Amino acid sequence: MSSSDSSFGKEAVNSELVDLPPENKPLGSKWIFKKKMKEDEDIPYWPKPVAPVCIHYDSKATIGRARSMMYNGKSRHIRRRNNTVRELLSSGIITVDYVKSKDNMPDPLIKGLSREGVERTSKGIGLSPRTSEHSGKSTYQTGDPKS
Repeated sequence: MSSSDSSFGKEAVNSELVDLPPENKPLGSKWIFKKKMKEDEDIPYWPKPVAPVCIHYDSKATIGRARSMMYNGKSRHIRRRNNTVRELLSSGIITVDYVKSKDNMPDPLIKGLSREGVERTSKGIGLSPRTSEHSGKSTYQTGDPKS
């Protein structure tokens, strides 16, 4: 880095708005430096507002435990996890909703379901049945495999 580059950096910090140094060529846009409010303070950061993550449970007891300020657990790692979930709930980062087990879309990924349950939830999450390349028949079809 040359001395002119470092003097430009100091100049950028000391003034309100500064253009790109004359020896550098912009590529379609101007470089602008904004002065910090105080020298020891970082440039303020405003996070982009994000909608809370909705977590669906099929257990009302679990939802009640997550929302409760009381915890009677004996294991430390469970208490820490419960405190973390409670903090995320109170800060609005997550929400917890009750969903009946039959309407819970991720169930095929974590539970053994009947064929009808798999078909219903697969359609609910937008999966279509796989067809055989040779026969064009759906793999969900039942019946005699020899016919």
